[in-house]
Amino acid sequence: MSEVERSLRSFPRRDFLRLGIGAFAVFTVPVSFINRQRLTRRSVPVMGTIADFAVVHRGGNEREAQNAIDAAIAELRFVERTMSWFNSESDVGRANLYAAKGPVHVSDETGLVLECAMDWASASDGAFDPCIGKAMALWDFAERQSPPSPEEVRGLAGRGLYKSLEVGMRGGAPVVLFSDPDVELDLGGIAKGYGVDRAVKSLRSNGIDNAIVNVGGDLYAMGVSENGDPWKIGIRDPEDPDGIIETLEVSDRAVATSGDYIRYFQHEGRRYHHLLDPVTGEPRVARMRSVTVAADDCMTADAAGTAIFGMAGDAAGPLLARSAPSAEIIHSI
Repeated sequence: MSEVERSLRSFPRRDFLRLGIGAFAVFTVPVSFINRQRLTRRSVPVMGTIADFAVVHRGGNEREAQNAIDAAIAELRFVERTMSWFNSESDVGRANLYAAKGPVHVSDETGLVLECAMDWASASDGAFDPCIGKAMALWDFAERQSPPSPEEVRGLAGRGLYKSLEVGMRGGAPVVLFSDPDVELDLGGIAKGYGVDRAVKSLRSNGIDNAIVNVGGDLYAMGVSENGDPWKIGIRDPEDPDGIIETLEVSDRAVATSGDYIRYFQHEGRRYHHLLDPVTGEPRVARMRSVTVAADDCMTADAAGTAIFGMAGDAAGPLLARSAPSAEIIHSI
């Protein structure tokens, strides 16, 4: 039986609190329902979204729980500081400025994420491409209200830009080099998952066994909830931001959702979402609205969900089997 079991029963809203924004809601039992286990919750802005923490602890250990959350937040902020596309002083920012001219040293952590991103790019024939930052900037989903011109889009379409990224070692440290000036790194489809994994590792090292880390649609459920059962996760309805389309029970497993309703703009009756197809340079044309993937770690779930969004099942299944045997599609609509 899968570690992620689908549960279609509804949860009475008066009996459960809901945490989270973006793709997921986390159902938690109010404190008055619990004898000795307590839940400490915190939400903070980081990595361009909101990180939600729910940590189970004994009633007298509130301070320890808060300290553990502090350390986990520091891990997320490290990844943001190191791999942000928007920060010219980050590894990614420096690479985008200088790697077309010569090798740029990056941290071991960025090197690790880039190697994983390149594995996904190769396995998916470029459906996942960490090098399309210029196309993402062209579409600018935070500000645009209409699509860019077809001529601008065509200039960045079908380029297979990931093939022009080299990740190697020099002087015992990772370096990156671009052989095409149109390469621009954007690790938005994988770095957030990596950050969640680091936050989870930090919680464990600080004595936390049972917790939720949810960073804008990339989630890891540690152990069990405060009532001793698997964590109950609601997948948000793409048609209704306040609605839950399906519930899952999750324990010691990562879950990530990619959907067309998270970042987008509307123009002349069409939704233009942020999941670009590197072949066309435009938002992927897909029958699905969202796909949710579970895996042993969140970096894998994050990258897998990005890679297979819009992909037919007869292609998505083999890709996961080759690249991420622990991963499975647990919901799509």
